[in-house]
Amino acid sequence: MSTVLFWFRNDLRLHDQPALRAALTSGATHLLPVVCLPAPDERTPWGFARVGAHRRAFTAAALRGLQVQMSALGNPLLICQAPPATALPQLARAVGATTVVCEDIAAPYEQAEVAALRAAGLQVRTVWHSSLLPPPRMPWPVDQLPGVFTTFRQKVERAGITPAAPLPLPTKLLPPPEVPVPVLQAVGAEQGAASIQQPTPPQGSDARSSFPYGTPACDGSETAALAHLAQYLARKLPHSYKDTRNGLTGLDYSSKFSPWLATGALSPRQIYADLKAFERDHGANDGTYWLWFELLWRDYFRLLHLQYGAALYRARGLSELPPAPHNPRGFERWCRGDTGQPLVDAAMRELAATGYLSNRLRQVVASYLIYDLRGDWRAGAAWFESQLVDYDVYSNQANWLYIAGRGTDPRGGRRFNPIKQAQDHDADGSYRRLWCTA
Repeated sequence: MSTVLFWFRNDLRLHDQPALRAALTSGATHLLPVVCLPAPDERTPWGFARVGAHRRAFTAAALRGLQVQMSALGNPLLICQAPPATALPQLARAVGATTVVCEDIAAPYEQAEVAALRAAGLQVRTVWHSSLLPPPRMPWPVDQLPGVFTTFRQKVERAGITPAAPLPLPTKLLPPPEVPVPVLQAVGAEQGAASIQQPTPPQGSDARSSFPYGTPACDGSETAALAHLAQYLARKLPHSYKDTRNGLTGLDYSSKFSPWLATGALSPRQIYADLKAFERDHGANDGTYWLWFELLWRDYFRLLHLQYGAALYRARGLSELPPAPHNPRGFERWCRGDTGQPLVDAAMRELAATGYLSNRLRQVVASYLIYDLRGDWRAGAAWFESQLVDYDVYSNQANWLYIAGRGTDPRGGRRFNPIKQAQDHDADGSYRRLWCTA
């Protein structure tokens, strides 16, 4: 008997799962699927939880859905309340495994996790599958990625690069190995299983939320993700996407794919395949093109990580600017939604109450922290990481660098005037009234 460990990371799905397929076709006779939950008390350097209640609850829902699907295929997911560097070597020794297969994530924290497993003597096979387009098919080497997104997009489109078709759901899994009870106890399996069964916080179904993750339609599971994609297309909402994408409230002003993309419950290739089928049936327009445009932005941020890696996490980012100052009092007021700026405060209260915020308002509040409060962009990025149900390590870091002028923005940063933004996007004050700041 030979066993391969499959470590779920930000890919909590069974459809379009190249990493899982690699494990299933590795020649092993048994499969041990594992996920490792972050410690509840893990803190950021800024003094708050690295994974807040909203993000934890949404991920738990994704894991509940994955557990149901895998159990139906005869191999339940093992949920560990322990760091991967602790849990995976213990499990591997217990079942006689030497190989771990997992998603490749090109960010420093996640790369360090893989390095720790290799240092422990495990063979780790990483599979890149979070982007729409595969990096090897780009018309340039990774280290020659265009420094401006528009150039990147134009070259990709001229080259006619398109995604591969998504992989189907597996119809069966390899059987699980027997794991001794003491080892299960040592890796926190009982605590892990219990933690994902905790009820969703009441904030998740806040009636004001633009993404009420505590409701069935916005559940974190792969099943809900695919159902959301299907209904979004069935209602022909892609045709109006470009016109509505800068909205501030409601479920339908944007696609809301991002929460499921962030956990990996939804594959970008599945979105693309279904979107192209929609265009064949109902026609393409600026709205459908803009969804492709946004998926390309998401890819660009991933490729930036492959190119620059840890440099994106320096205080100066990719720039030669001096380190940003940190304004502790201003930052605390910003987090609470108590700066005195009505649009900013409304947005920050929405984020704290619901774990979600429109893209337009993310830009506004990031700009306000950086330019008006003279705060450290890294603290803002960490707060988003803690709070957002759709936190994505690549997009979060690159977007904050972009606003701060420390990334690839050719303008050297983006400053948003919150008064003008309110006039343009909340002229009647309804959003500010909704969050009690007007």
